[in-house]
Amino acid sequence: MELINEIIVSALIIIGASFALVGSWGMVKLPDLMSRLHAPTKATTVGVGGALVASMVYFLALNGTVSIHELLITLFLFLTAPITANFLAKAWLHTQRPVDLPRPDKRDWATFDTEHRDTP
Repeated sequence: MELINEIIVSALIIIGASFALVGSWGMVKLPDLMSRLHAPTKATTVGVGGALVASMVYFLALNGTVSIHELLITLFLFLTAPITANFLAKAWLHTQRPVDLPRPDKRDWATFDTEHRDTP
């Protein structure tokens, strides 16, 4: 394998490991669930993605073929991590006390009343 390919693979591994380290540190240090959700969905996903891209570049340089396994793992990871975080956030929101926000004219926030709208 050429020196440039080794440098690219090493850089991708270091970048991926750095993101995974920051994501893991965020999981431990952040105070509550809602702020902890950013660590696995953002930093750790990019970290694992960097390691998988490094593996794809390595096998491309070594064998001259594209490894589809790493591509499928990356796709699955990028699709499932945000969905899982969304489910966790919704479950957390449903367990918390409802917040009563002040509403104008005692109407629901989702109601769009056309009769009070100024027409040009």
